[in-house]
Amino acid sequence: MLDKFMDILLGEPLSNEQGAHEKYNVPFGLAIMASDAVSSVAYAAEEILFVLVPVLGVAAFNWLTWTSLMIIGLLLILTISYIQIIRAYPHGGGAYIVAKENLGVKSGLVAGAALLIDYVLTVAVSASASVAAITSAFSELNRYKVLIVITLIIILTILNLRGISESSKIFSVPTYIFIVSMIFMILYGLFKFLVLHIEPNQLVHIPKRMDVIGSVSVFLILKAFASGCSALTGLEAVSNSVPNFKQPAQKNAKIVMILLTGLILFIFGGSSFLARFYQVFPLHEGPTVIAQLAYGVFNNGIMFYVIQFSTAIILLMACNTAFTGFPMLMYVVGKDGYAPRQFTIRGKRLSFTVGIVALAFVACFLVIAFNAETHLLIPLYSVGVFMSFTLAQAGMVIYWRKSKETRWRIRASINGFGAFVTLVTTGIIAYEKFIHGAWIVIILVPMIVYVMVMIHRHYSRVACRLRVTKASLKNTNLRVKYNHIVVVPLASLNSATIGALQYAQSISSNVIALNISTSREDLEKLKHKWELLDTDILLVAKYSAFRAVVTPILDYIDKISNAAGEDEKITVILPEFETHEWWGSFLHNHTGFFLRETLLRKNNIVVATYPYHLSEADVCELEDD
Repeated sequence: MLDKFMDILLGEPLSNEQGAHEKYNVPFGLAIMASDAVSSVAYAAEEILFVLVPVLGVAAFNWLTWTSLMIIGLLLILTISYIQIIRAYPHGGGAYIVAKENLGVKSGLVAGAALLIDYVLTVAVSASASVAAITSAFSELNRYKVLIVITLIIILTILNLRGISESSKIFSVPTYIFIVSMIFMILYGLFKFLVLHIEPNQLVHIPKRMDVIGSVSVFLILKAFASGCSALTGLEAVSNSVPNFKQPAQKNAKIVMILLTGLILFIFGGSSFLARFYQVFPLHEGPTVIAQLAYGVFNNGIMFYVIQFSTAIILLMACNTAFTGFPMLMYVVGKDGYAPRQFTIRGKRLSFTVGIVALAFVACFLVIAFNAETHLLIPLYSVGVFMSFTLAQAGMVIYWRKSKETRWRIRASINGFGAFVTLVTTGIIAYEKFIHGAWIVIILVPMIVYVMVMIHRHYSRVACRLRVTKASLKNTNLRVKYNHIVVVPLASLNSATIGALQYAQSISSNVIALNISTSREDLEKLKHKWELLDTDILLVAKYSAFRAVVTPILDYIDKISNAAGEDEKITVILPEFETHEWWGSFLHNHTGFFLRETLLRKNNIVVATYPYHLSEADVCELEDD
């Protein structure tokens, strides 16, 4: 029943050969990749105003435009640079692969760690911002926002576990609804204000006199710039996920990158211009900037709610960029041995199940820890991604110098300029956002790198100890025979333990039945039943006055192991009965599990499980002991 439920929830299993069909074409790829970057307009302009308005008052709206243009300029630089990365590295991996192959392993791990943090924050921030858009229209839901965010993340997790093809079809519709509705709002809003000269409706009334506590300074603009750079997160996802595109994968990825840049440029730039003319007022509690713009353009009409719901959905869909990029990056890192191997295994629907579930778990933890507050999460957001931007651009400079391809100097200059700009931007963000939470990311990155290095060392040590040379294979004798001392721990005499004893005698004549009882009465019952058996198996039955069972069994097995000769192996057979009900195992103790996990760590001991399957057809007759 559980298998049928999982098939309904996640879909029927897919074969390896069906993997070619589980890839994006351009329209679906754009829908998946655009959601993160395009949705950033829902809070990027707002974050800029949060910095400027308290200091400059109404004058902040003029500087909003200039700050947005600076960010758009950086967007164009990054787009050209990442198109070159797609061209040079068609197998994906993005900043991690570029930095690792050209700047060294440590630089690659730093880029990978920074991107992994960014992906987790993408889910937490986008889901929280999505719920903020909903609560802007329905304020009474605000008290349940954490629960709603976690529920939405779980739903997204299930959809992504269903596979790439299915999730891309589901997520493409709301993405394009948002894009079309935002373009319409910007065009109609500008036409209404500039051509028809209609004064906008205001959802939030701006104070007639806003206190101006300072003047424009370089540091103020840089701080606003740092806050608005969240609009550029998500660009790297295309280069990370090139293998997820249908053939020709490189060409399709480049097309998606160009279209994505055009959409960000128009929607982010257009909404910033619109915010300048409509002079919306940023609030920590209350309607978002996008909600105020929609109200100013459409009043309380149906398009206001279309904008709000499409914004909420696109912000939720933005999580899907991370659900695509994070598992793929963990797969690449895992293949290199710097992450657990479980991240390299595809699930029943050909998605990287472990990566998807891990991403959802950590994101939910962040949502709870920060109470789903977007303003608290965003300061952690941009540091990691711009760190990876910088390493990727610097790595590409080295790549072009080594390759000496046609026009390599021009290509190297483009990436070199991109590296310089993103390095400066990283410094600005780290400085301006340090006390607001960026310090957490700055500490986390080296910690994650350290863990990655330790994982790689572990795999290297294990591989070294397991390695078998061709010469040793030729000299290996597979006909070695051992004398087995078989130990069968048993709690009582029943069908399962008798079956285990029969199996034990079939592989060795040296069998020991071991019982540790916490009750003298049970011990005597066992001895009485044992006398009824016609067997020469040695019974070692002991009373445990302090109710310990596992430790005395382990101590006895250790004594046998220590006394064993070089040609002797200790085999421990653990009887285990299996019930036909899926929930039956929860009702029985799991002494065998603890014994098995401990014994597997010991030398010269082989652990085997003897399963006894209980059938519904078994007829039970109760008798007195």
